[in-house]
Amino acid sequence: MSVKVIPSERRTRREFLKSTAVVGGGILATPYLSRLAFAAPTELTMLAWYGHAEPDVVAEFEAENNVKFKPKYYTGGDNMLGLIAQSPPGTFDLILSDAEYVQQLNAAGYIEELDPKDYAFDEFFPEFQQFPGHWQDGKLYSVITRFGFLGVAYNTEAITEKEASTYKVYWDEKLKGKVGHFDWHLPNLGQISLLNGNPSPYDIDEAAWEKVQEVTRSLRPQIGGFFDYGGTFSSLQNGQMLVMAGIGDWITGALEKGGAKVRSVIPEEGGLQFTESFSIGKGSQKADLAKKWIQYITSAKGQVKSANMAAYPCLIPNKKGWELLAVETPEEAKRQGMLLNESNAMDLIRNGRIKYRQLPVQQSLETWNDFWSEYKSA
Repeated sequence: MSVKVIPSERRTRREFLKSTAVVGGGILATPYLSRLAFAAPTELTMLAWYGHAEPDVVAEFEAENNVKFKPKYYTGGDNMLGLIAQSPPGTFDLILSDAEYVQQLNAAGYIEELDPKDYAFDEFFPEFQQFPGHWQDGKLYSVITRFGFLGVAYNTEAITEKEASTYKVYWDEKLKGKVGHFDWHLPNLGQISLLNGNPSPYDIDEAAWEKVQEVTRSLRPQIGGFFDYGGTFSSLQNGQMLVMAGIGDWITGALEKGGAKVRSVIPEEGGLQFTESFSIGKGSQKADLAKKWIQYITSAKGQVKSANMAAYPCLIPNKKGWELLAVETPEEAKRQGMLLNESNAMDLIRNGRIKYRQLPVQQSLETWNDFWSEYKSA
């Protein structure tokens, strides 16, 4: 899960010259050389979704800063909170979380306050410069690094784009046993809430919540399985599932680039946005280095790496990152809708077709989670 860092030739030569002294016949200061040029890399711990500390994303930063990331990967915000609660303060230098969980991290005292002046928010699209939940009482606690849309994921050989352009496709008789769920209640129940016509899918009263449960239960005979991250990939790739609820291009994009006949579409009822952001863990002894990482990954060149992440591609909030992406990987910029001079992903947000995924407002998180557990076991 990590890459061995080998100091570059340039650095070795520079440190060699600094550590060499000519005394009499000339003496090489080998202890000094070994301390500087061959110092062990600093370990930086990261709690994140899979992929964020893999070589395609972190290798350049590791080499430039003599760092070695030690990742702990999770799936779903509830799992993330549990891992932090079980760990002593200072265990995680960096915490990658979904935006809706930042307030919980802050309330629990798990993350440090950040200085907004340390980050290039002026390069971000206006929608992301003061992202909801990342700020509290004018103070910053997390920096958005990437985002993506959730809609209907489908097999292009079995379903047409027109058929997939509504959540009602989940109930299509020809898909019985071939509809899968990404196993997390928030995106799945949020999609059903959108189908029911709720303009704020997570801020619903008790009557609307009862309706969400009723409609979700009616879908159960169609469901062929509940899948984690890896299972979602494989079941779509091998055709075990022809439609997947609760995901989007973050999974189908990686599969599509690999040649799989899958795609995602934002249906007529609208889609959801997931948002990932980095915070510095409370009690980190390497906060300055953690800050440097957040600065790197939210810079234009870091954003290009994030957009192209091998584990799962995503949209990026830095406008300059879009410009660089169009130069370095124009095909991916076009595929994800990140070209500035044509219809793009920001238009979906600005036209109101995308709603932010968030925690339930009028019910407790436990209430939604308990229903999901009941639904799975039905």
